[in-house]
Amino acid sequence: MSQEPGRKRSLLSRIVRRIIWAIYRLQGWKVESGLPGIQKYVIAGAPHSSNWDFVFFTGATAEEGVEPSFMGKHTLFTGWMKSFMYDMGGVPVDRRKRANYVEQVAEAFRKSDKLALVIAAEGTRKSDGEWKSGFWHIAREANVPIVLAWVSWRKRRLGFSEPITPSDDYAADLAKIAAWFRSKRPDYGRYKVLEAQAQRLLAERGETAA
Repeated sequence: MSQEPGRKRSLLSRIVRRIIWAIYRLQGWKVESGLPGIQKYVIAGAPHSSNWDFVFFTGATAEEGVEPSFMGKHTLFTGWMKSFMYDMGGVPVDRRKRANYVEQVAEAFRKSDKLALVIAAEGTRKSDGEWKSGFWHIAREANVPIVLAWVSWRKRRLGFSEPITPSDDYAADLAKIAAWFRSKRPDYGRYKVLEAQAQRLLAERGETAA
C-alpha cells in the first residue's frame, strides 16, 4: 500500500527487505516476463508450494520496481508490529466486521494510489492445485485487473501475464487462466489440476472451454 506522507519506514522493514533482495539475487532467480505498468491489480500466483514463495515473489517484484502487498489478520497490525506490517505491504483484514474480507480489501484498493496485491490463489501449500475464488471476487469488487504469476523452483524462473479483466463468468475466466499456466509449464501436475477444475466448472453448466 502507499506510504503515509512524511513517515519513514521502520528499521526492521528496511532490514528485512534487504535480506529478501539478497537471498533472491544469491539464489539466481530471474524474471522471464515482467509486470505491467499499471497502478492497481491483483497478482494471482501459483503454485504455492513453499514458505519461501513470498520471499521470491517479493524479490521479483522489487526487480520490477514494485512493492507487493498481502492480506493479513488484523491482530498482526497492533503494537510494535503495526509499522512493520504496513511497511511490508500488509492489508489488514478483520473477519469480525460485517463487511467481508472481499469488501475490506476492495476498500483498500479504493483508498490507495498504488496497490499490487499478491494472493496465493491455491489457498494453502496443502492444495493439490485447485484454486479458491477469492482473488477473482476481490478483483471484480475492486474493479481492477488480475495479473497471473507462474514460478519454477527447478529453473529458478518466474514470470507475469498481461492484465486480465475479470468477466462475470468465473468458470470461463478460470479456463483462460488455466490455459495460460499450462502454456508456461505444460507438464506440471498442479497446473493440470487447475485446468481440470476449470473444465469441471464449465461442464457443470454444460459447456466446454473454447
